[in-house]
Amino acid sequence: MNKKQVIIAVIFLLLAIALGALGAHGLKSLISAKKIASFEVGVRYQIYIGLLLLILGFNNDKFQFSIKWISSLLIAGAILFSGSIYLLSFEELTTINLKFLGPITPLGGSLMIVGLGIFVYKLVKR
Repeated sequence: MNKKQVIIAVIFLLLAIALGALGAHGLKSLISAKKIASFEVGVRYQIYIGLLLLILGFNNDKFQFSIKWISSLLIAGAILFSGSIYLLSFEELTTINLKFLGPITPLGGSLMIVGLGIFVYKLVKR
């Protein structure tokens, strides 16, 4: 087991659940339905990556290769992807133009895809 990775995964899941509750109950009167839907996409992907990191962390010893890079790409990707979506969702509440964050979302998604691609490659290669 990779204790550090499991802790990160649980933090991801804890934050995703808290943010999901905020989106479901606290934001409805503050931001548009379109922004809430985007916010929920960020929460969903954060949960997906959190669960994947939890599985990888608990099974770390079973792989005949290091999953450090894979985990790092998944973590960075989820932070960029979900984090940029969260911030863009709150744009209506601020006077700050956050449109510059738009390109960060697909960058985060790309990092998650690359991490998963490397994982598949290493599994097939073994």
